[in-house]
Amino acid sequence: MGRGKIAIKRIENPTTRQVTFSKRRGGLLKKTHELSVLCDAQIGLIIFSSTGKLCQYCTEPLRYL
Repeated sequence: MGRGKIAIKRIENPTTRQVTFSKRRGGLLKKTHELSVLCDAQIGLIIFSSTGKLCQYCTEPLRYL
């Protein structure tokens, strides 16, 4: 059995929303890293939380010899 579907809508409780953001941010950063490694792509990711905090990810620049 798989997980049940959730409705994609705004979470009204600010504490729950922040916890969900923190958990999903980690997953998003992991997926971004995996994509850059698997596809040999340069990726830049910028995320602003609802509190205005910045989270960023950037792959290493390619070095052509």
